[in-house]
Amino acid sequence: HSDDGRKTRIRMPSGSRKTVPSTCRAIVGIAAGGGRLDKPVLKAGANYHKYKVKRNCWPKVRGSAMNPVEHPHGGGNHQHVGHPTTICRAAVPGQKVGLIAARRTGILRGGKKK
Repeated sequence: HSDDGRKTRIRMPSGSRKTVPSTCRAIVGIAAGGGRLDKPVLKAGANYHKYKVKRNCWPKVRGSAMNPVEHPHGGGNHQHVGHPTTICRAAVPGQKVGLIAARRTGILRGGKKK
């Protein structure tokens, strides 16, 4: 701090020094844990422990891999949905899986119109 206590000199991470009012409140630097998602998850166990502390959303099982009593896409002699996956907005809750009230399906062709 300066002698009168109104100014403070801070050293930035680049090495330069700045003078700011002493009434300022700030965190200088970079956020901790940056680049954490750059490292690949190599084992299923790593994802298991990651989601165990978060919420029960892992592993995700496909509906077509289930039995027909568990999911509308389940069952059949091969793992296939067997019917269009688009479903209307007015469908009952147990039926509402897949593309709900889809305006369109398929690959988007062409750019955005200006």
